[in-house]
Amino acid sequence: MDSLLQNEFNYYLSHQTELVAKYNGKFIVIKGTDVIGAYSSEFEAISETRKTHALGTFLVQKCEPGDRGYTQTFHSRVVFA
Repeated sequence: MDSLLQNEFNYYLSHQTELVAKYNGKFIVIKGTDVIGAYSSEFEAISETRKTHALGTFLVQKCEPGDRGYTQTFHSRVVFA
């Protein structure tokens, strides 16, 4: 099953070399097949992009060579009963 932002991630993977040449070290925001922003921090990328786009509709990806930035896990402090 495809994840919600699989198309955006596939775009990143297929264009990684050219994106790194342009945005190396930045956190880029991808929506569909467009880079709609590039920021110095992940926090800035999310907070600025959510002003005009709903959360869950865009991908924030650290733009760097290799596969180190492909997976990131977030943990919630909410405890479910």
